[in-house]
Amino acid sequence: MEVMTAAVLIGLMLALLAGGLWIGLALMAIGILGMLGFTPRAPGDGMAVAIWSHGSSWTLTALPLFLWMGEILFRTKLSEDMFKGLSPWLERLPGRLLHTNIIGCTLFAAVSGSSAATCATIGKIALPELERRGYPESMALGTLAGAGTLGLLIPPSIIMIVYGVAADVSISKLFIGGVLPGILLATLFMGWVVVWSLVNADKIPAADLKTSLREKFAASKNLIPVVLLIAGVLGSIYSGIATATEAAAIGVIGSLIIAASQRTLSRKSFFGALMGATRLYCMIALILAGSAFLTLAMGYIGLPRHLAEWIGALGLSPAMLLVALAIFYILLGCFLDGISIVVLTMAVLMPTIQAAGIDPLWFGIFVVVVVEMAQVTPPVGFNLFVLQGLTGRDMTVIARYALPYFLLMVLAVVLLYTFPGLVTWLPGHMVG
Repeated sequence: MEVMTAAVLIGLMLALLAGGLWIGLALMAIGILGMLGFTPRAPGDGMAVAIWSHGSSWTLTALPLFLWMGEILFRTKLSEDMFKGLSPWLERLPGRLLHTNIIGCTLFAAVSGSSAATCATIGKIALPELERRGYPESMALGTLAGAGTLGLLIPPSIIMIVYGVAADVSISKLFIGGVLPGILLATLFMGWVVVWSLVNADKIPAADLKTSLREKFAASKNLIPVVLLIAGVLGSIYSGIATATEAAAIGVIGSLIIAASQRTLSRKSFFGALMGATRLYCMIALILAGSAFLTLAMGYIGLPRHLAEWIGALGLSPAMLLVALAIFYILLGCFLDGISIVVLTMAVLMPTIQAAGIDPLWFGIFVVVVVEMAQVTPPVGFNLFVLQGLTGRDMTVIARYALPYFLLMVLAVVLLYTFPGLVTWLPGHMVG
C-alpha cells in the first residue's frame, strides 16, 4: 500500500514539474493531494504552521545575507584582481595559467556561495585571457566546469544552509566541515592539470617573461581583499565569535567595503545587488516553504517511516546504501537543481540515514559533493549551461571536457568515505 501511495505521489509530482509548474507550488500541491487522499486530516492549518515555522527560522536568515554578499561581489573587480594576483605565481607550474581557473574558483567560492556565480564570474575573466594566450579549449573549459562546482562545497555555501535547515544540522559545522573536502577537490583538479600538462607539454604555451620575486609579491596585493573577507567570514565562525548568520552580516559589510574601495559601489549597483539577492531568495524560499509542508504531509501519511523500514529490510551496508544514494542523486541532478534535490529528499531520507548510523554532518558534505557532480552532467548541468552561454559551444562538447573532473569527484567521495575525518575533524575542534 505504501509503495503504491509513494508511486502515485511521485508520478503526480513529475507530471506537475514536467508541466512547468514552479517547484515550490508543485511540492505544496503534492502535500495537499497527499493529505486529502491518504489521511483524514485537512491540510490548511498544517500548511500554515509548517510554512511559518520554517520561514521564520533565525538560522535561515544567513541565506539572504550570503546571497546579497555574492551579488555585491559579482559586480566588483574581485575576480579580475584575483587573476592578476595569481598569474605570476603559476608561471613555472605545469599547466601554468590553467590553474588560475581552479584557484580563482576556490577563492571566489569562499565568498560567493553559488556554483553558477563562481563559474560565470571567473569564466568572464579567465576564458578570454586563456584563449588569447593559446591554451587548449578542452582544458580551459574543463577546469572551469569542474572548479566552478566548488561554489557549492567551499563555505559559505547556499546549499549547505538549505541542507542544515532541512536536516536540522548545525550550519556553522557544515561550513567548517566543507573546508578540507573543498581543498581536497581543488588539489585533485590541479593534480590532473599537472599530469595532463606533463603528458601534453607541446599544447601548453610557453611562459611569458619571468617575473621576479618582488614583482610577484607586488602582484599579490590584488589578493588582499578576498583573503581578508574569507578570514573574516570563516574565521569568525571557527573561532566561535559569530554564528553563521552573524558571519553572513560580516560578509555583507566586508563586500560593501571592497566594492566601495574599488569604486564599483554606486546607487545602481547597490540596488541591483539587493534586488538580485531578493529575487533569488524568494525563489529558494518558495521551494523551502513547499518542502516544509510536504515534509509534514509525508509524516502524516507515514511514508518516511515505511521507506526507512523497507530500506532497512534490504539489509544494505552503509557503503552500499551510499552507493545507491549517490546514483540516485546523480540521476536526480540530471533534471533538478541542487537546492531542489536537497529539499525534495531530506524529509524522506534522514530517518534512513540515521537508522544506518551515518553521521548527518558527514552525509551533508557527501550530498553536496554528489550534487556537484550533477552540475556537470547533461541535460541540466547548471555549470554546463553557464559555459554554453559564455562560449556558445555545444553542451555535449563541454560535458565531455568536464568528464575527468566528474571522475575526480567520484574519487573524492571514495576518499571522504575512507577518511571521514576529512569532514569531521575541523568541526570537532571549533571553539564555542
